[in-house]
Amino acid sequence: MKSMLRCLGLVCVLILFRAGITALQAGEENMIRVKITVGEHMLYADFLDNATSRSLIAKFPLTLPMKDLYDREMCHRFTEALPAHEAGTSGYAVGDIAYWTPWHSFVIFYEQNGEIIDHLQKIGRITSGVEIFAKTGDTDVKFDLAK
Repeated sequence: MKSMLRCLGLVCVLILFRAGITALQAGEENMIRVKITVGEHMLYADFLDNATSRSLIAKFPLTLPMKDLYDREMCHRFTEALPAHEAGTSGYAVGDIAYWTPWHSFVIFYEQNGEIIDHLQKIGRITSGVEIFAKTGDTDVKFDLAK
């Protein structure tokens, strides 16, 4: 009887493990991989599949002059609004890429100050190397789909 219960327990664990892997894979399928070039440095980001991201991606390849603001973020202000149907109030993490609707600001956060921001639409996240922006000052940043 004990061996039967162990076997049943093992089967349950394997089923739950497989379900977890499938859920992770499904989440990855909804992400769009983007290559970001800063001077000679290449970074990669995962963009969410939302209207704001799709609007930006439709413009790729895209080189934007970005300003270093508040020693925490790189910012480009578009002249026209991007769609941002899911904008809300939230914090941010280092590496987050977002769109701030009031000033049509496309933002890469490279430092954290704990601020909670209204009207923020999440776009994606840089997976590594975001610290380069602490050294660049104002600079051109190129965005393209990763191959």
